[in-house]
Amino acid sequence: MALIFGLLIPLLGTMLGAAFVFLMKDEMSPRLQKSLLGFASGVMVAASVWSLLIPSMDMVAAKGAWSVVPAAVGFLAGIAFLLLLDELTPHLHIGTDTPEGPRSHLSRTAMLALAVTIHNLPEGMAVGVVFAGAGDGAAGLSLAGALAVSIGIAIQNVPEGAIISMPMRAAGNSRWRSFVIGSLSGAVEPVGALAVLLLASLMTPALPYLLSFAAGAMFYVVIEELIPEASEGEHSNLSTIGFAIGFVLMMVLDVVMG
Repeated sequence: MALIFGLLIPLLGTMLGAAFVFLMKDEMSPRLQKSLLGFASGVMVAASVWSLLIPSMDMVAAKGAWSVVPAAVGFLAGIAFLLLLDELTPHLHIGTDTPEGPRSHLSRTAMLALAVTIHNLPEGMAVGVVFAGAGDGAAGLSLAGALAVSIGIAIQNVPEGAIISMPMRAAGNSRWRSFVIGSLSGAVEPVGALAVLLLASLMTPALPYLLSFAAGAMFYVVIEELIPEASEGEHSNLSTIGFAIGFVLMMVLDVVMG
């Protein structure tokens, strides 16, 4: 039961954020958006370090200095995987009119959905792999710690859901359509989590690599998308404050619940 709840918590966070479209004006203020982007970045970076990279090394601590190899290899593989996915998938980021990836005849909504899928996939992978590690009794990973990661990503998904649904509403979609699209943006997370969980159960020796792989994938999203969006234009100092708050919150959650 705890496993099912843990896999679904991030989706519930996205749905809660998407529901802001019923409570707020048609457009989100730039100040709030910068703050939320920074907050999401901070949570993802802290989760990557404390809940993924450090446990990856702890699992093979007996190898001494070589314990860093799975973390390094998996991290770089995660970066490369997201880079490849970004290059091969036609997608369109919110707030831009220029599609990325190969040319296609997909609708604007479909390309927006693909962009969000690329963004959310690493978070689902992270949830799945920490639950796999907790179930395997991996060093530094417990069920409470896995729940902390799930809760932290869910908190981070609240602003993400709002950042997706509010521009959809501003573009002329109804509130309900904007809410549904914003909510569905998080649907890939439990799917990705379950896929990684099953893969890890079949390939237990690869768990340290899978942990760092998820960390690399999340770092890619932060560096490629969140931080550039949060830093451009005015009010970038608010994104820095949001980053600090998100990072500390996730760090505290991991230590207290881990």
